[in-house]
Amino acid sequence: MYWIKRKIRQVRNVIEWIPVIWNQFDFDYGYSIDVFKHQIEKQANYLESDRACTMSAKDNAMRIRTTLRLMEKVYDEDYALEYQAKLIELYGEELMEYAFEDSFLKQNYELTESPERIKEIYDMSSKLWKESDLKQKKAHRILWLMVERNIQGWWD
Repeated sequence: MYWIKRKIRQVRNVIEWIPVIWNQFDFDYGYSIDVFKHQIEKQANYLESDRACTMSAKDNAMRIRTTLRLMEKVYDEDYALEYQAKLIELYGEELMEYAFEDSFLKQNYELTESPERIKEIYDMSSKLWKESDLKQKKAHRILWLMVERNIQGWWD
């Protein structure tokens, strides 16, 4: 009986992995991140289930979920792209849109504003981009510190 239950569980596991494997490629680390995310999400689901045995299972599942949320933010580049929202807030969406001029892609402000205003917007864009980039890098470091500090405790 155990053997049959085990084989059923293994078949279900293979079926659950098919979409992940189907969409996986070897040329980009992002696909490796997707595989890792899928596995630790499965692990969190198990630790939250009634099959988990350890007293710390629910706490470990919560840590995994927190890690997964940060992983989404980091690899969707939420922090890196914050500067764009701030620029739109400051200067309006129409100025931050792109247009072609002489076969070059330029932002509308480069085509419609005075040289002084262009410099002002460019300087602000550079400043906000640097802030967003630092925030993105910091979130990336924190994410992998969380993994490093917690992963050996994520078991049942």
